[in-house]
Amino acid sequence: MMKKIILIFSLIVYTVNQAKSIKDSVYIAPNGFSRFNFYDDCDACGCAAGNGSSGFESLLNPQFIGIKYFAQHYKAKENLFVKDLTQDQYFNTIQLWGKIPLTKKVSVYASLPFHFHEKKTMQGDIRINGIGDLNLMGIYQLLNSKEGFHQLSGGLGVKIPLGKFDEKGISGVNPSFQLGTGSWDYQAALNYKFQKNKIAVLVNTDYTIKTENKKHYRFGNQWNYAATGFYRITGNEKAVFSAKTGLQGEVYAQNKQFAEGLPNTSGSALYGKLGFEASYKKLSLGSEVMLPVYTHLAGGDIEARSRFSIFLNIGI
Repeated sequence: MMKKIILIFSLIVYTVNQAKSIKDSVYIAPNGFSRFNFYDDCDACGCAAGNGSSGFESLLNPQFIGIKYFAQHYKAKENLFVKDLTQDQYFNTIQLWGKIPLTKKVSVYASLPFHFHEKKTMQGDIRINGIGDLNLMGIYQLLNSKEGFHQLSGGLGVKIPLGKFDEKGISGVNPSFQLGTGSWDYQAALNYKFQKNKIAVLVNTDYTIKTENKKHYRFGNQWNYAATGFYRITGNEKAVFSAKTGLQGEVYAQNKQFAEGLPNTSGSALYGKLGFEASYKKLSLGSEVMLPVYTHLAGGDIEARSRFSIFLNIGI
């Protein structure tokens, strides 16, 4: 396993070195917004292991490396004989990520998470921690209008199963209490941006196809969608501070084992979010809080409570 990780990091570092010839890493647009990063996915378990999403919109530099912390809180049924949602589940992730341009229109995104999760049960607290699944995505700019008001990008990606999948974990109320899916999963994403003066709007969607792992377990496919509005409060050639708000939704299909559908494993949730992003020269800092507007997960056996994220990036 360590040989795989070392090889992957070597490839990423090599790609970074090759990408340094592109000079617009900290470009600030004339209207005060920095260029938008396409992808901000977080490999969090949530209710679909390995693909909980924090959205993939950001006012970041077009090329960067950074670190992000992402926290999720859920309430779940303790067991089949308990009616109320009494079990607290906490999913925490520290993620290394980066977006590296290869050409003017093509870039590569990569993220490697480290999870430390906890759930509180009547028998005591259960904790798991370790490396998660590696995400890689190629991004292509499909449209960029002459005036720069409209941009459209698409991406195709793969999730490499580096995180441990524990077969015993699928017997609980939330089978996604895992470090990874144990499967190779594939993703397609689309991002539209409108930007003018102090206002920007991003509309994003992505779909993940999950495959069966070696234990004959398959997590349900997942659809994410989000709409986010940004307002530049202040900014100049060196620094920008923007507020953001929006909605983000997730839809999970049914999990399967030995190709048989499993009850109470599908669901959906819709979140409202509020946050900020700030940049100074090559540094970018951002944070957001997400609260559920609607939640119906695992047939009602799991309820989303809150999410929080904060990141720090350096332009390259």
